[in-house]
Amino acid sequence: MVDIRALILAIDRDDDFGKKAGVEGPVIGREECIDAALKLSLADPEDSDANVVYAAVKLYDELKDSGEFEDVEVALITGDPKVGVKSDMELARQLEEVLERFPADGIITVTDGAEDEQIFPIITSRVPIISSHRVVVKQSEGIETTYYVLYRYLKEIMSDPGVAKIVLGVPGMVILFYGLARLLSVVYPDKAKIVSAVVTGTMLLLIGVYFFTKGFHINVKKSLSNIRQALAQQAIVVMSFIAGLSIIVGGAINAYFRLEEYALDLIGSYPGTPLLQGLIYVNAIAAPLVLGIAVMIGGKIIQAYLKRDYHIWYYTSALVLMPALWVTLDLTTRYAMAILTISNIDIFAKLILAIVDVALAVIVGAYLRGKVRGWEKVEVGAGS
Repeated sequence: MVDIRALILAIDRDDDFGKKAGVEGPVIGREECIDAALKLSLADPEDSDANVVYAAVKLYDELKDSGEFEDVEVALITGDPKVGVKSDMELARQLEEVLERFPADGIITVTDGAEDEQIFPIITSRVPIISSHRVVVKQSEGIETTYYVLYRYLKEIMSDPGVAKIVLGVPGMVILFYGLARLLSVVYPDKAKIVSAVVTGTMLLLIGVYFFTKGFHINVKKSLSNIRQALAQQAIVVMSFIAGLSIIVGGAINAYFRLEEYALDLIGSYPGTPLLQGLIYVNAIAAPLVLGIAVMIGGKIIQAYLKRDYHIWYYTSALVLMPALWVTLDLTTRYAMAILTISNIDIFAKLILAIVDVALAVIVGAYLRGKVRGWEKVEVGAGS
């Protein structure tokens, strides 16, 4: 006699006992198992799970009479109609309950096919499997296993949207387009070749786009959604950028067409060299350029205020510096064209204006930086 407590375990992973006969697992003991099998046989005489329990009871009697083990017990555990994680968790729970009542040293499993054997790793994680018996009632083992493999494959296709799109969706689209082409060819027989070419080209284009996006992991819907969300969140910035860019482009075009007029106003004659033309053009677009940039920065300031962005002080300082930028461009180009000198009172006044503007930008920036310091803590706290 082997000093082992053996548990003969019948497994019903899809809970046919519960669905058809109202038997709740676990079922422990010889008489209890026979009663459960009898209920299922009366409910569905063709169900092989009842024969699994009968086979388990028969094996229990044989081992009990032989005295090969120190002690022997028979039990039935049932899963759930939703075969998968839920059923396996229920089987694991029932197994623990059985082992609490009969602390076995080894388990002898009795099943009717490959599906029930999927939980063997769960069993061996708790108690070693001594032996395994498969009961074949209605068909041979090969047919049972083949049926199970095909069943699992088809079930995975139907339940997984990603797999279903490829295995069913793409062939379905091909058949759909082919049928459409055939119908159109009947309606327009004189244009059959054109219809066939258009439909075939469209079909190949759609299939090619689909496989291309899948192959390179391009999620078109997600990408469009991200762009839409980004535009919605940055609506003010986008509109101010468009407005500022329009001012700059409009000013540049206007300066191009009025270049001779600007030249006469600045130097009193037409520009004779490309360099002089360039300097006059830069001087002419200085105002719309600075104004356009100011509009863009203004949008950033509004967005920062609404979002309580700590960097609002930085954008505000940049906006205040815009007059200094315009003065710099104007004086630099005028000086390069030799139409004024450093001693010119006009230059001196504009330089003073630029210096005051820079000082004002520094003061405003420092003041705002202190006022919005609390926004930095809110932003960091939200980010963490």
